[in-house]
Amino acid sequence: MPTISVKRDVLFAALGKSYTDEEFQDVCFEFGLELDEVTTEKQMLIKEQGDQAGAGVSEEVLYRIDIPANRYDLLCLEGLVNGILVFQGKKSPPIFKLKKYEDCYSLHLTPATAQIRPYAVAAVLKGISFTKTSYDSFIELQDKLHQNICRKRTLVAIGTHDLDTIQGPFVYDALPPNDIKFKALNQTKEMTAPELMELYSTHAQLKQYLNIIRDSPVYPVIKDKNGVVLSMPPIINGDHSKITLNTKNVFIECTATDLTKAIVVLDTIVCMFSEYCSNKYEIQQCKVFSPDGTYELYPQLEYRDEVISVEKANKYIGISESSEVLSSLLSRMCLSSRPCGDRLTVRVPPTRHDVIHACDLYEDIAIAYGYNNIPRRPSRVVSCGAQEPLSKLTEQLRHACACAGYTEALTFTLCSREDVSTKLGYKIEDIPAVHISNPKTLEFQVVRTLLLPGLLKTLAANKKMPLPLKLFEISDVVIKDEKEETGARNERRLCGVYCGKAGGFQFVHGFLDRLLSSLRVAHKEDYYLKPCQDPTYFPGRCAEVVLKGQVIGKIGVIHPNVLSAFELTNPCSAVEINIEPFL
Repeated sequence: MPTISVKRDVLFAALGKSYTDEEFQDVCFEFGLELDEVTTEKQMLIKEQGDQAGAGVSEEVLYRIDIPANRYDLLCLEGLVNGILVFQGKKSPPIFKLKKYEDCYSLHLTPATAQIRPYAVAAVLKGISFTKTSYDSFIELQDKLHQNICRKRTLVAIGTHDLDTIQGPFVYDALPPNDIKFKALNQTKEMTAPELMELYSTHAQLKQYLNIIRDSPVYPVIKDKNGVVLSMPPIINGDHSKITLNTKNVFIECTATDLTKAIVVLDTIVCMFSEYCSNKYEIQQCKVFSPDGTYELYPQLEYRDEVISVEKANKYIGISESSEVLSSLLSRMCLSSRPCGDRLTVRVPPTRHDVIHACDLYEDIAIAYGYNNIPRRPSRVVSCGAQEPLSKLTEQLRHACACAGYTEALTFTLCSREDVSTKLGYKIEDIPAVHISNPKTLEFQVVRTLLLPGLLKTLAANKKMPLPLKLFEISDVVIKDEKEETGARNERRLCGVYCGKAGGFQFVHGFLDRLLSSLRVAHKEDYYLKPCQDPTYFPGRCAEVVLKGQVIGKIGVIHPNVLSAFELTNPCSAVEINIEPFL
């Protein structure tokens, strides 16, 4: 689910009303969204890159809002504000108009493009007025679309250009890499395509896109009438046509391997930002010529009608409302409709590409009605469902741990590489961890292989609490396993940590004995402790927990080096076992 960050004060100004954090959270919930976090840009940078990154960064409050993955129209401030205002009945949905194409802005595809990215669409926004806020939002929307529907530019790559710096008609071609030479965005000199690929191989953001075209014999390129390179999709735009705050006319092109996705992306961008045009909500079409000489007009901005049954809508949602009420509910979701007897004819605008079936309309009716307002009713389905044995065992052990005086903690499934390796005395190469390919923060680089680091970090965050501190967690870890179809497997574990002035072995040993006793496991007959060496634990104070000949975990006193790595000053002892063998 994508998350957008919007400045609170800018958002409230656009909405025409200020809210408390709790009130805005309720507004989001009613609209089918979730306010994920209230933070600042400085806090985000510190979290992602460390304390030094936050120096001189704004502390303006940001709202991070979770957006449904199919609601591309809500991925920017403009779409979010428009959706909320229409939902609240404060404005009508915008009506988008198409302006007749001009031949000078046409885009011509050559046959060579079929080898790499065979499709392209284009549009023009005229008389646009950017502010710093709207300009940033314009760039941010492109990034969100690239990460979401564009699948990291593999399906669609977006290029936006200052139309006043270039001359049409434009050509979309595919050339050998050495034949492409231009000054890329924010560069100081012209470079060939291979030189740019080498330059961006270490770029934090762009290096992930190089493999899309690296092995191709030809690279895609878009040029204007005079041979000026606009972009080399999906890698980088040209510096000559870059848009600025002073840009008044914007040429938008999308190259793609999936034409349908390209149409959705183009429609979304022009609909969101046509409100800044001199003729509000007016978009100029472009002719896009195929290699065979035929052409299509883009954007299409198609309005289409869907017919749904009032009876089915009421039945599926669990309400009983008239067609007029359902029509008014749909209008709050930017879907104008008109009653026709026992049916509703719904007008789907080009901003709502997520509506592809009647069930999508039923969902919008339910959101506008309010899920909390739908009457509860007993299930009409007869089943013999039962709790999973592992879940049942987990609940029983939670109760037993609580009775032993331990407090439950719920820690993050993702952690840093150091948390599961260096801090515990291991090398990351020796840990069977599942790594995140493109981690957003240093805190979330791998999936945890142990529960212990999370509990030690929890202890470090609660140093002011009176001693002793006794914590436990029962949850899954993920272990790489080549025998599994997915290459990894989940394992349900229990971990208990005792922190006090004397973190002796006997405390967690007694805790383990009590748990196994509640599971009817007799000491010495079914389980025993076997001395072992582990860099996480103090030498001579560590043992393996053996159940019927199978090692299921470890118990011991935490090594001082580990305590120091987690910024703990009091001794700790811990036990961590796999509970699945008890089933």
